[in-house]
Parts: sequence; structure tokens; C-alpha cells
Amino acid sequence: MDATWRERYVKPGVVVGLIAVAYFTALNRTQTLPWVIAAALMATALVGVFWPYWLVSRLSVNRVGPQRAEEGERIVFQVDVENRGFLPRFMVELVDKLPFHADVGNTSGEEVFGIVSYAPARGMCSFSISLNCEKRGFYQLGPISLRSSFPLGLAEARVQTNGGVQNLTVYPDVFSIVSLPLQGSPQEIHRGGYLLPKGSGSAEFSGLREYRRGDHPRYIHWPTTARLNELMVKEFEPLASACIYVVLDLGLESNIGQGRQATTEYAIRIAASIAQFCCHNNIRARMRGEGRRPLNIEAGSGEYHYQRMLDELAVADVKGIVPYGYVLNQLALDCSSGETVVVFITTHDRENDQVLDSLAALHMRGVHLLVVVLESSSFSEKARATPAHAERVFTELSALGASCFLVKCGDDLERLFNT
Repeated sequence: MDATWRERYVKPGVVVGLIAVAYFTALNRTQTLPWVIAAALMATALVGVFWPYWLVSRLSVNRVGPQRAEEGERIVFQVDVENRGFLPRFMVELVDKLPFHADVGNTSGEEVFGIVSYAPARGMCSFSISLNCEKRGFYQLGPISLRSSFPLGLAEARVQTNGGVQNLTVYPDVFSIVSLPLQGSPQEIHRGGYLLPKGSGSAEFSGLREYRRGDHPRYIHWPTTARLNELMVKEFEPLASACIYVVLDLGLESNIGQGRQATTEYAIRIAASIAQFCCHNNIRARMRGEGRRPLNIEAGSGEYHYQRMLDELAVADVKGIVPYGYVLNQLALDCSSGETVVVFITTHDRENDQVLDSLAALHMRGVHLLVVVLESSSFSEKARATPAHAERVFTELSALGASCFLVKCGDDLERLFNT
């Protein structure tokens, strides 16, 4: 028997049955006591049914809070409840749909986020609530509902107010990245401020500076060092600047795990963090993914471009039907030599053969591959890959000269990408 059905009908049914028995008994008695008992039961039923409606009447509620947050962040809402009646109200619940805070099993997202124990007559009570942002996305909060079943729980009165309507965007959890293995793209001359490592492209002399710990001795300028009696090194400006192309796998079958502990959610967090790295280092970046809602952001840099990528990643869905290998094949027609393409694959994916063939085509075009390998068995026991298959994936990636990061569920991503 459904719990909601029991709450709505069983209790009132029992009370109605008791009232019927009491009146039937009183009809066959000449004493006044049975009539008093029947009347008391009837009054109790009337109070239990109509009182909750009186409690929620003449009340209004408003909720104010931030419009932007990040996964895992606790945000605070200020709630004001106004009583316009001439008598105080008490024991009223505030109900709202809070899907960003909902557990995986709570698909409706509806929660009781506060209880008004006492609201003074013609007055207002205020309180604050703190909620944790569990799920990225764009949400419309409100309107808030008021409900009460006080004092007997025989009936539940519920009214919806017009207050508390607002939008909330929950962005992916972003971590800091200090450096990435990048190469230079000749088509991005002088556009990036990120100094590429040796061998990533030609460079020209730009000036001298004091020696810093970690500088290569070959770049010491000895004539100036002898003249100033202080180690001076040469600085170079790269002629071939870096450019990053992040390609997400937003296919439904590729998403392994539950909630935030799923492969696609990890990939989106990594993509957002790479976007932040590009913004801080003035590196041009673009992004693509084929979900139910296509993700296609052209190359750009700067804070505005980073914010646009964050906005798109916050609402990226994982219900795509386009094979990841097909997306990479289309990408090969658009990439330039020296560009760094960030790819996400899982160790058990049945499409790995097609994906690896696509990566080989990208490699033939002179593209540098940065591959994030998500170990499927750590996200779900049902997605365990055979050791031979996983070893083959890494062997082929190594043959393509790809830089690889192996990610497991629960890994500290900031430590992993900065080790």
C-alpha cells in the first residue's frame, strides 16, 4: 500500500468510522455520555480538517539567495515569512523544488526546507538556510508552497505563493591546473601568453632577466652576467602559440556511474578546469560535444570566453546518441597542425576501436593528443574491462605519442593534473 495513500485516506477513514460507531451507539442509548463522545469526535474531526487551511491562509513567503554557485559549494538563502492575519500562525512547512540539492533517487527535487514554528500576528519572521549544491545545471526555483497538517494530521492544506521565484546556475567544480603538455600551432602566431616547453615551436629572443631557480643553464647570457656580476638569462617569445580543442563524449552509453560520481561528470569538471587554465594563460580554446543539446564553442580567449564555456558546461546533457568516434572523425577535418586536442575515453567502451582509429587520423594531421582515460571499473563494477583490452588501449595511445592522464573515481583531480 502506498505511503501517501495511507497518509491521505487511512487516518481520516478511521476517524470517520469511529464517529459513525459513536453515533450509532448513541442512537440506541438513552444516556447523554455516548452523544457527548460522538460530538467530541465530530468536533475533533472538524478541527483536524479545517484548522490546517486556516493556518496556511494569510501567509506569504519570499526567498532570496545567490544566482550562481559551484558544485559542492554551500549557499545560503534568506527566507522571510509574513503573516497578514490578526492571529498568529504556527507549525507551517515551507516546501520548494530544489533539484540542485536533491539526492539521486529524488527525481522531483521537492523538499521541506524550513518550518515556521511561530509567526506573530501582523508580523514577519525571518531565518536563513544553508544548502549544498549537489548537481550542476540551470534551475528555476520557486514558487514556494506552504503546507500544514497540524494538529492531528487528518488533512493536509497546501497553498502556493508567488514568492521565491529565481534562477540558479550551478557550475562544474573547477580545480587549478598549473601546466599542461602543450605544443605550438603555427597558425596561432603570437596569440598566446603561455610559454611553451622546449621543442614545441620556434621562438625569438625577447630580452634578459635575472636567473630563477629551474632555468636551464644553456640560456644564461654570459657577457651580461660577467658585466653585472649577476646571473642573467635570455627570454624567448614563442612564434608558435598553443591552441586547445576540448572534445567531450556526451553519449548516454558512455556515462558510467551515478550522480556526481559518473565518468561524464568527471570529464566536464576536467574540461571546465582546462578552460580556466586557458583563460589565465591567454591560450585560445574551443570546445565540442554531441549531446542531446549540441555543444559547439568556437576558439577564443579571455574571461568572457571562459564564462561562456562555463555556462555551456553547466547545462551540458549526457543523453547524446552520436558515436564519439564519429565526432572525432568530423573533428579531424577542422584541426590544425600543432593544435592540442583533449579527448576523453573509458577503458571498457565498446567503441574504443573506432575512437582509436579516429585518434590515429588526428595524429596523422600533426595534432597533439592529450587523452584523459577514465577507468570504468572504479565508477561501476558492471563496467569492468578485461586487462588485455585496457593494456591495448594504453599501448596504442603510447604509439600515437599521446599524453595520458588515468582518472579513477574518487581521485584528487587537482593533485593528479599537477603531479
